This record gives sequence, structure tokens and C-alpha cells, in this order.
Amino acid sequence: MNNCLGIINLDENESRMGELVRFRTLAAIPISARYRIIDFVLSNMANSGIHGIGIFTPKKSRSLINHITNGRPWDLHRKKDGLRIFNFGDYDPFYDDVRNFLDNMEFIEQSRKEYVLISPSYMICNIDYNNVLKKHIKDKNDITIVGKTVSNADEKFLGCEVLNLNNKERVISIGRNIGIEKNAIINMEMIIMKTELFVNIIYECVNTGIHRKIKEYIKSNLDNLKVGIYKFNGYLSCINSIKEYFDTNLDILNQDINNELFYCTNPIYTKSQDEPPTKYTENSRVLNSIIANGSYIEGEVRNCIIGRRVRIGKGAKIENCVIMQNSIIEDNVVMDKVVVDKGTLISENEKIKGTSNYPVTIQKQKTFLME
Repeated sequence: MNNCLGIINLDENESRMGELVRFRTLAAIPISARYRIIDFVLSNMANSGIHGIGIFTPKKSRSLINHITNGRPWDLHRKKDGLRIFNFGDYDPFYDDVRNFLDNMEFIEQSRKEYVLISPSYMICNIDYNNVLKKHIKDKNDITIVGKTVSNADEKFLGCEVLNLNNKERVISIGRNIGIEKNAIINMEMIIMKTELFVNIIYECVNTGIHRKIKEYIKSNLDNLKVGIYKFNGYLSCINSIKEYFDTNLDILNQDINNELFYCTNPIYTKSQDEPPTKYTENSRVLNSIIANGSYIEGEVRNCIIGRRVRIGKGAKIENCVIMQNSIIEDNVVMDKVVVDKGTLISENEKIKGTSNYPVTIQKQKTFLME
């Protein structure tokens, strides 16, 4: 896919992510102990041979830029093509991404790529985009959208878009999943089209003023464009709420899902950090958990995701929790179904318990001066 430009458009709806996106974009949230959400789409593009990638991000992107650095972990530190980040637009991409694309039209046109692939970050999967492009060319589509058929739409993927097809596998309408039907085709919001068409859509949106979003333009012109579908069959999660973030982390503890995401032929890359191995004591007990390097475990950990440099004290019992890096859980703390943001201190003898539908989120205290 060296003839394809990758665009990661961070126009995701963050309204249900709560405290986790107060000081960072959704794409920069830690996941699976040592990764970030954006690592999946970045790795998928890089593994598919896409060497030119642009990330269009909201302004609160310090954490994201610090993680991505120069793109070296994904082999994107290049003189030609490589990784570019656009975070100085005047418009919030959730409401208006067309003008951000227009302001950076030079990046799109000078790429000289025949095709463009647009994707969000919050769709967690391991996908080979080469197969998507092949089907797009074979079917002679104007636009190809990646979708996944699911049978649990009444419980998962709430708020996501759904694709409705005719008997020729052509997209005829795009709706929203409100949890009424079990069976649905989830719109993974990954779109391939010719760069020329993409540029024309941007100019038409600006000239007419009717649409401020590329997705809205496509949705309104399904009768005029041949919009096909590529059906993805692997594991998929959409992190559009705290519950989905919590559930996705616990899904990764499943060995089959973990192998599919991280240990197939196309690995997921992330920024490496030099840390010593995690230290366990005679009293520590760890079951079915992922623990990153640099941690110190004295208590009991069960079904948890533990980030780098986390300390869990004596007598602590931590179950079904996601604890981000640099956090300290003091002695005799009991926690169940809790998401702990990075750098958080949980004082000794605390008891914190959430539910499966409403996991508790503990946000690190910050001052305006620190930010």
C-alpha cells in the first residue's frame, strides 16, 4: 500500500470518556499496561505498507505527541513521507474536520498517493489494509467502508454507526446503534477512496457550506456514490465510553484475543521505555494479569492490567482493575472494577468498588500550574 496516504482523524466522540480525556486526547489513553490506543491504528497502517501518515488531532495533544515522538517505533521516521501531526487547526474535528483538511491540503496533494485511507483511533483491532484496498479496486467502488457483522449490538458498540446494505453489498444508509437490535453491521469508520475524490469532497463541502464533516458528506451522497463494504472478521472493540475502555482491557486478558491482537504476523508497536523487570515478593500473588515492567508487587492482583512503575503494597487486594503507570496503591487497599489514572495515590486501608456497568474512575489530581 505504498500508493496510499494514511490519515488518522481523531474526530471521535469523547463525551462518555469522562475524566480520562480531561488532560489528553482519547487516542493517548494508556491501554494493556504499556500501549496507547493510537498504537493499534498506527501499527495497522505501518504493517500494511503505508509510509506516509498524517494525524489530525484536537489541541490537547501534548501527551499524544510525547508518546509518538518522531514515529520511530513504527518505522515512520523518514525524510520522504513519514509521520506528520496536525494539531493547530481552528476547528474541533468532532464538529468540523473539512476545514482542517483544507488548511493542510498541501500535505494531501504533495503526497502524490493515488488512494487515501481515513481511520479513527478508537477502533481496536488488528487489520491488514491491503485486503481492503484489493476489494476496493476489485469492486470498482468510489468509496469502501470497513464494517463488522456482530450479534451483540444490543449490549456492545452502543453509539456507533451501523451500515445498512442492499442485496448487492452496497451501503444504502448509515444509522446509529441505540441497542435495540442484536444483529448489526458496525461501521468501523475506516474509509478508502481515491485521493482525487477526497480532495474534491473537501472543496465541495467548503464551497457549498452544506457539510462540515467528511462522514456527513458520504452519508448524504450514498445515492450518488458507489459505496461498498469490506467485512472484517477479527476481534473488534470501540472505545467510546469508560465502560468500553474497561471491558476492552479485560478482553485483552483473554489469551485468544491477546494472541490475535499482539502476536499474529502483524504486531502492534509502541514507544519503548527502559525499565527493570517487575519485582514480586514472598507475599505477592498474581493471577491472570498483565503487568508492565518497573512495578513492585507485594499484594494480591487478580484479572488486572497494571502499567509501568506501579507499586502495590502489602495486604492489598486488587481485582478486575486497570491501573495506569506511576500509581501507588498503599497497604491493605481493596479495589474491584476500578480504573486508576496515571500517577494516582490510593491511601492505605481504602475500599473502592465499582460494578460491571459502572466501573469507578479515579483521576489524578492536577493543578492548572502543572498543566
